[in-house]
Amino acid sequence: MSYEFLEHRADVKFRASGLTLEKMFIFAAGALNETIRGDIKILEQGEKVIEVEGKDREGLLHNFLEEFLFFLDAEEFFVSKVKEIKIEEPVKEGLFKLRAVVLGDSAENYKFTNDVKAITYNEMFVREEGGKFSCQVVLDV
Repeated sequence: MSYEFLEHRADVKFRASGLTLEKMFIFAAGALNETIRGDIKILEQGEKVIEVEGKDREGLLHNFLEEFLFFLDAEEFFVSKVKEIKIEEPVKEGLFKLRAVVLGDSAENYKFTNDVKAITYNEMFVREEGGKFSCQVVLDV
């Protein structure tokens, strides 16, 4: 796992990194999941597809992570793992696109300790440096 939690006064802040943009997104999803579930192991009983767009990498990451909260709140489905992910960056001006297949289970089978209200843009960044990608995200809890 390539993410770490950072000090924050009221919310949860983390940084994730990966050799590819896709790996960094997967590690960011792992940090979000750990924040919500703690040490609870979530089974891989079902599959969902995420398709989101963003005007930039930060917008794409925000919209991707928001889908995890949407699944949990609206469909009572907790994502346990990103099975596959593909990111398309615009050739010229346009939108970044992401398609992911995620695995998870019904949230009613678990009791979660930390309620994440939203993914914020506060202090958010996505950077490419030295042949790897990194991001920072603050979660409103």
